[in-house]
Amino acid sequence: MEFSAKQIADFIGGRVEGDDNAKVNTFAKIEEGVPGAISFLSNPKYTHFIYETKSSIVLINEDMKLEQPVETTLIRVANAYEAVAKLLQLYESTKPKKKGIDPLASIAPSAQVADDAYIGAFAVVGEGAVVGKGCQIYPHTVIGDGVKVGEGCLFYPNVTIYQGCKIGNHVTIHAGSVIGADGFGFAPNAEGYDKIPQIGIVIIEDNVEIGANTCIDRSTMGSTIIRKGVKLDNLIQVAHNCEIGENTVMSAQVGLAGSTKVGAWCMFGGQVGVAGHIQIGDKTFLGAQSGVPGSIKGNQTLIGTPPMEPKAYFKSQAIFRRLPDMYKQLAELQKQMDELKKQQ
Repeated sequence: MEFSAKQIADFIGGRVEGDDNAKVNTFAKIEEGVPGAISFLSNPKYTHFIYETKSSIVLINEDMKLEQPVETTLIRVANAYEAVAKLLQLYESTKPKKKGIDPLASIAPSAQVADDAYIGAFAVVGEGAVVGKGCQIYPHTVIGDGVKVGEGCLFYPNVTIYQGCKIGNHVTIHAGSVIGADGFGFAPNAEGYDKIPQIGIVIIEDNVEIGANTCIDRSTMGSTIIRKGVKLDNLIQVAHNCEIGENTVMSAQVGLAGSTKVGAWCMFGGQVGVAGHIQIGDKTFLGAQSGVPGSIKGNQTLIGTPPMEPKAYFKSQAIFRRLPDMYKQLAELQKQMDELKKQQ
C-alpha cells in the first residue's frame, strides 16, 4: 500500500515540511534510506544522516533544529519514536492473519478453540483448554490441559504453557518461552533433597509481551502473576510466586528470585538480579547489572550492587579504580610507621 505525506501526517497528528504528495510504501532506517521509504530521526547521534538520506519522508521531533536544507520531505511530530511505532503497528495490522487448524495439529476432544483461531502444525491443545477468538498459535507450541487463553493472543513456535495457567487478551509470547514450569523448590534432607510439589499456576494479564526463551515459573501455591501491560525481553527468569506490576519493563537476562513483588511502571536494565521475598516499589529504575539484596522504595533511579544513586555509584567506581595505588601508599605509610617505632 502507498501513502502520501499528508495522509501520514493526518494519521499521526504531524506537520508536513516539503511535498504533501510525497509517496511511500515501505520503511527504512535513516542511514539506509531509499526512494519510496519513510524513516525517522529521534537520536541526535544520527542527525547527520538526514542531510544525505534517500528516504522520501522522514519523521522528526517538532523541536529539532536543522543546520542546513534537506531534500527529503519532513513530518514534524511531538515524538518521532512514538509516531513511527504507531505507523509500524498500523502496518503490522494490515498483514493477513492465518486461520484454521492444521491437519497435523493435535486438539483434545474437550478443548475449545475459537472458529477464527489458527493452530499450526504439530501444535498441541490439551484437555479442557480454551483458545479465544483471533488467536494465532504457531507450530510446535503446547497449550497444556486446562489452560485458558484469551482473545487475540499470538504464540510463536515452540512456546510451552503448562497445565492450568491463565493467559489474558492480546498477549504475545515469543519462541521458546516456557510458562508454568515448576518453581525451584527443594527441601534438604539427610540424603539429598525432597522436591516440593508446585501446585499453583501462572496468571498473565492483558497486553503483555514476553520475549524469546523467557521462563515464568508456576507458584508453589497460589499464583505467579504478570500484570497487564508488562513487557519482558528475551532470556528472563521469573521465579515462583513473583508478581510484576502493571506496565513494568525488563531487559534481557533479568532474574527474579522467588516471592519477589515488583511494582508498577518499573524499568530494569539487562542482567539485573533480584533476591527473593522482597518488595520493589512503583517507578523504580534499575541500571544494568544491578544486584538487589533487599526491598526498595519506589520513585528512585539506582545502579550497582547494592543499588545506589548514580552519582554516588560513579564516585565509588572512581575510587575503586584507584584502590591499587591507594593500597601501595598505605603499605608505604605502614612501613614508615614501623621504622619510626623502632627508633623510639
